[in-house]
Amino acid sequence: MSAHPKNSPMPDKRLYVIEQGQKRGRARQKSAVIAELGRHIRFNASVLDTFDVKGFEPLHYDMLVLCAAIEFADRRWKRPLGWRRTLDVTVPVIDLKTWQKPEVLKSLHGVLNHLTGDAWRFTFVQAKNLSPIGSRQMPLDFGKAKTFAVAYSDGLDSRAVSALSGNEAEALCIRVAGNRQRRKNGDSYFTQIPFKVKGYRGNESSFRSRGFQFAAVTAIAAQLSNVARVIVPESGQGALGPVLLPLHNIYADYRNHPTFFRKMERFIKAVLGYRVRFEQPRLWSTKGQTLRAFLDMVGKSEQHLTSTHSCWQRRRVINVGGRKQCGLCAACLLRRLSLHAAGVNEAPGTYVVSDLAASDAADALSVISQKADRDIMVEYGSVGARHLQHLADMSGMPDDDIRVHASQIAAAIAESYEETLKKLRTMLVTHAEEWRAFLAAQGDQSFLKSWMDGGRYGRSE
Repeated sequence: MSAHPKNSPMPDKRLYVIEQGQKRGRARQKSAVIAELGRHIRFNASVLDTFDVKGFEPLHYDMLVLCAAIEFADRRWKRPLGWRRTLDVTVPVIDLKTWQKPEVLKSLHGVLNHLTGDAWRFTFVQAKNLSPIGSRQMPLDFGKAKTFAVAYSDGLDSRAVSALSGNEAEALCIRVAGNRQRRKNGDSYFTQIPFKVKGYRGNESSFRSRGFQFAAVTAIAAQLSNVARVIVPESGQGALGPVLLPLHNIYADYRNHPTFFRKMERFIKAVLGYRVRFEQPRLWSTKGQTLRAFLDMVGKSEQHLTSTHSCWQRRRVINVGGRKQCGLCAACLLRRLSLHAAGVNEAPGTYVVSDLAASDAADALSVISQKADRDIMVEYGSVGARHLQHLADMSGMPDDDIRVHASQIAAAIAESYEETLKKLRTMLVTHAEEWRAFLAAQGDQSFLKSWMDGGRYGRSE
């Protein structure tokens, strides 16, 4: 059974997920792409084993297969200039009756269409194989009951907000990375995404469905742990900025926006029958304010923050002189801005591009040997810096110019428009103050200031 949105164009991207060893079948279109479990979608047995606890049902395994199928489709087909694709995905599931419920299909389409900007269509068919885990039903043993869950990474917000949200022993830290990260004390379950997807040829890099994958895996872990509260650690600039200021001709990024989490909650309730609440306690705080609040806690020091990792870069550029953070991508700039606002100084060798006071970007990037890498760094850095500047500029906009955003957020968080507008304005004003102070600290000749004026390479242009 499938549910196709009315008045939508015919699908032009079709994916069939098949079970291991299953033949393609005559009924399938020759133009369709096949993703085989065990070949293109591979589960890591040892990681999957951390989910094999009391309460794990075939439906949970179905959800993991669905997440992998969505990732394959999202990354397999390159986006057109107009952004939107129509993606038709067929997935084998064990609990077919649940997946065929109208409310499950409707909420699944709703959350993914909103998150990715695409038109998704799903058909679920009966799987022949059983779930590889679920028979053991071993009870979870945390020592102390968990009261909230947090999707945890090695980033600043994860480190600070998990501590600000409650007793460390009561926090269920769920790792949502595809690779194993450094564990916190007591980590033993849900240590990484249990599958990897291969064979899509890396055609599309936007991977907006990552937010669905993270939220779905987090919800599974939360249900198995009998936890209803999921803390989203992102602070205001990261949660709201990508929607307030989408890049030109690019669909707004809703991965940490309240509207996405409300739709995700509806889908989780429909499919798992479990009511989970994604909470955003730092939505109205800048990252700098969050870090200052963390440092005000007893026993917390700057070293707890400086030992984190924020950089998006995975290229060879960050391996200059040992693995570092690039220092210039949007994530690094927001990190440096926020640590400055919190009064934290990092060690000189933290970043590849460390000197933001240089008058010429070429001088700051001279440590990078390859011109192609320098050009990419300039592109990433200039876009990131201008985003932070434009976000600061929004603090002075009249109410009418941000009314749509305030109304959208207000409806999602069940607050009045007036109160939401006030909080949004305050967050933007605080960001603007922190950004101006950060730029001032780099000096009047900093190449960052030339970027604010439209340049990309510094004073020598």
